[in-house]
Amino acid sequence: MIVLQNTVISDDVRDQFFVCNLEKCKGACCVEGDLGAPLEEEELAILQESYEHIKPYMTGAGKHAVEEQGLYIQDWEGDYSTPTINNRECAYAIYDEDKKLKCAIEQAYNDGKISWKKPISCHLYPIRVTKYDDFEALNYDRWGICSAACSFGQDLGVRVYQFLKDPLIRKYGESWYNELEQMIEEEEKPAKI
Repeated sequence: MIVLQNTVISDDVRDQFFVCNLEKCKGACCVEGDLGAPLEEEELAILQESYEHIKPYMTGAGKHAVEEQGLYIQDWEGDYSTPTINNRECAYAIYDEDKKLKCAIEQAYNDGKISWKKPISCHLYPIRVTKYDDFEALNYDRWGICSAACSFGQDLGVRVYQFLKDPLIRKYGESWYNELEQMIEEEEKPAKI
């Protein structure tokens, strides 16, 4: 376990290999699971402000899901997430010409229509953040649909925290990430005899 500022980071984030491999999984994380993408409370207003720019990128079924359920839903524990289409894919998921799932929010961002890349939970995946009163726990979420990402990461020698450098900096800042890297490098140095 790594303790850094107000975060507690699972050793798996440091030790496990991971690089998304959309060629293999086709974006299955946008379909599988119990709910849509988790949303932080501050993201709700951003989604409301951005929706008219995101909407043109969405599928008809996605727009219909939003009309029926709203831009986001609140679950039984009070947490927010994106709505889903028939309890399957995220309402903001879109298919490209190769039948890979992508994100309408991210597409609007890539085209310069909005300044919000996508929900931080999606950007940080396979890290899941659990908030406590005094700290946040960062855990690596093992999921069978990501096995191709694990082997691809191993082939490339890229660990979870390295693959997620940009979203970790987005969430916690550059100095936090630099400190994490430094802590890991210090741990990996051979002990002097």
